[in-house]
Amino acid sequence: MFNYNRYDRQLGFRELQLNRSDLIVSKTDLKGVITYANTSFLHISGYATDELVGQNHNIVRHPDMPRSVFGHMWNKLSRSQPTYCYIKNLAKDGSFYWLFAYVVPDFDAKGNVVGYHSERRAPNPKAIDEIANLYEKIKKVEIAEGLEAGMQYLDAIGNARADSCESYIFNLQNQD
Repeated sequence: MFNYNRYDRQLGFRELQLNRSDLIVSKTDLKGVITYANTSFLHISGYATDELVGQNHNIVRHPDMPRSVFGHMWNKLSRSQPTYCYIKNLAKDGSFYWLFAYVVPDFDAKGNVVGYHSERRAPNPKAIDEIANLYEKIKKVEIAEGLEAGMQYLDAIGNARADSCESYIFNLQNQD
């Protein structure tokens, strides 16, 4: 299902990679608490169902991830809009894996948002170096100036390279 790609002898971590056909799916409630995790998510994260369901989705958040990426995502979702993003997650054993995520609100029959649905696929390998460098810069902005400044920096990059952050991310995923 996924491959161990890299082992760092000093740090001992491995990079896991999804195959192009893998699809990771999860659902959360309005506060980000996991209500569903598919088998692919369980396999790559190293968690059992009972270890994930009922936990906040940030249980798999890698410390390299800027808070601004999630701030941007939650801003979009709070307006009932879908969002694309690259995510670096942390597996239970300390390994990490990159994902291309598409996150959308879940609606009930009356049109009320009742949670969120996330589908994640293998990222375009050509995009990871660019995204990793961008995320490192955003984290520096967050440390120096705060979360809002980091979100503004992310939006400015997206607007400079495409017409929005989502377009920029989507274009990176689909580049040849």
